Amino acid sequence: MAIIEGNNEKINAALTSVIAAVALTTFKIIVGLSTGSLGILAEAAHSGLDLIAATMTLVAVRFSGQQADEEHTYGHGKIENLSALFETLLLLATSAWIIYEAVQRLVYKTIEVEVTVWAFIVMAVSIIIDATRSRVLYRAARKYNSQALEADALHFRTDIWSSSVVILGLVGVLISERVPELSWMKQADAVAAIGVAGIVIYVSYNLGKRTIQGLLDTAPKGLTDQINSTVASIPGVIDCHQVRVRNSGPEIFIDAHILVDPSQSLITVHKLTDDIEIAIREIVPGADVTIHPEPVEIIEKIK
Repeated sequence: MAIIEGNNEKINAALTSVIAAVALTTFKIIVGLSTGSLGILAEAAHSGLDLIAATMTLVAVRFSGQQADEEHTYGHGKIENLSALFETLLLLATSAWIIYEAVQRLVYKTIEVEVTVWAFIVMAVSIIIDATRSRVLYRAARKYNSQALEADALHFRTDIWSSSVVILGLVGVLISERVPELSWMKQADAVAAIGVAGIVIYVSYNLGKRTIQGLLDTAPKGLTDQINSTVASIPGVIDCHQVRVRNSGPEIFIDAHILVDPSQSLITVHKLTDDIEIAIREIVPGADVTIHPEPVEIIEKIK
């Protein structure tokens, strides 16, 4: 029951993000087209991809919560990693388009930007909504160790900064209209768009790096050594080796082999493995732990 409730909470958080993305994308497109602001249109494109990414996250969270079956013995958690990878590719494609269009406006063509109160309103609303949904997603991500929700939360947190950059660009255009000596600032909108693209590329890099690490089952740095030393220090464990750690979405699976005294009873060894599992879960809460005990003499003969 707790697992079902947790998955429902994750789905609700992702669904809220989708609804917010629909509203923001529509609002930005309308204002961007009416004012001719590349900065706002860049943000509209960004929000459009946010919508696609948020939808992918919703689907990923929904299916990743399914229980393991005969074909997916480690569960369906990798769907979250694939969703994050897809989001990264979308962000990079958007960044390329924004930079191309900004360079066109700076070098080859001139487009007048009409700065209206609606331009500032849409960006202010965007910042408020992004701050709210980022907080909701991050809370759910931390509570349920969801990489997909954490990636979305990080994404929308950086949207706050990119929206702030666009506002600065609009202010620059406004100043150029009021102060002729600062007419060069009319290009601030296109420069702000490049700033947005830079932020998106930075986020995409970090997101892509974490996603690939998850898909390649990269263990957190130092975790294997920490588990090894902790298990080896438990009374009754002669040696700990072949520690393996892998992620599957929010789930973490840990395997370890231990050497034990072969004269001990099965009940004693079983109690020892229980103690080891408890010790490992103190390091990695909620981990799925498998301990394989081996009599020390067998290993010595193999050596």
